[in-house]
Amino acid sequence: MQKYIDKIKDFNELVMFEHSIFSLPFIFIAMVVAADGWFGFTLLIFGVLAAVSARNFAMGLNRFADRDIDADNPRTESRPSVDGRIDASSILIFIAVNAFVFVAVAYMINSLAFWLSFPILFVLGSYSYFKRFSSLAHIILGISLGLAPIAGVIAVSAEITPWSVLLSLGVIFWVAGFDLLYSLQDIEFDIQNNLHSIPSKYGSDATLFISSIFHGLSVVFWAMFVWVASLGVFAWTAVVLSAFMLGYEHHLVRKDFTKIDRAFFTVNGYLGIFFFILVVMDRLAV
Repeated sequence: MQKYIDKIKDFNELVMFEHSIFSLPFIFIAMVVAADGWFGFTLLIFGVLAAVSARNFAMGLNRFADRDIDADNPRTESRPSVDGRIDASSILIFIAVNAFVFVAVAYMINSLAFWLSFPILFVLGSYSYFKRFSSLAHIILGISLGLAPIAGVIAVSAEITPWSVLLSLGVIFWVAGFDLLYSLQDIEFDIQNNLHSIPSKYGSDATLFISSIFHGLSVVFWAMFVWVASLGVFAWTAVVLSAFMLGYEHHLVRKDFTKIDRAFFTVNGYLGIFFFILVVMDRLAV
């Protein structure tokens, strides 16, 4: 039994399951707004399964594709995909199972979700290889998570609404912005190994500036989302709070690069949770 428990822990470390917190709140924000309130337990379960399986697929493929890179990077050399705890065949099976689960769940939701599940998987998988030839990989990661709100509204209403696109654009620039900050940790490694990233191409100062622009765009798009969706004061509070939290994130990173993990995981994790709670409160107040 302990062997299986250890293997589960290894797979959890492989994909960092707890980081699903970045995409889940915005899926449910879209579902709450689309349903104008509670969207039902069935869609709740489907939403969680779709989000987790999609992320597991993307992270599993990323770890598989990056085994050679991760083995040479001191920051990543102890990952299960590198140190032998999980072999390549097991990772490929994990990727295939999660892809199947995602498509199957999409099929059970509605036909539009099903047909869009295939290009979504393609986008999710493309990030793993993009950084080998383009510094736009940060944007691809943003798009990967930014698809979450659109997926949420499709699940509820089988359509793509203007406000969901604005919400997604906010997520795209939010994720791309904090990925820029996170990638500052590997700037020297990327330069030495000819990996394409904005920090390795333009330097840390330019990266911090571009990240701040991206996060400014996030706040703008989230404000447009609240306006177009005709939400109320609690949703506007979520936008203002997000602006302050992103500002604090940049303050932490600019002050000390060793605070990047704290900025990346803690601040961004709470941002999504608070945004979701405030949107729910907004719908309850109607």
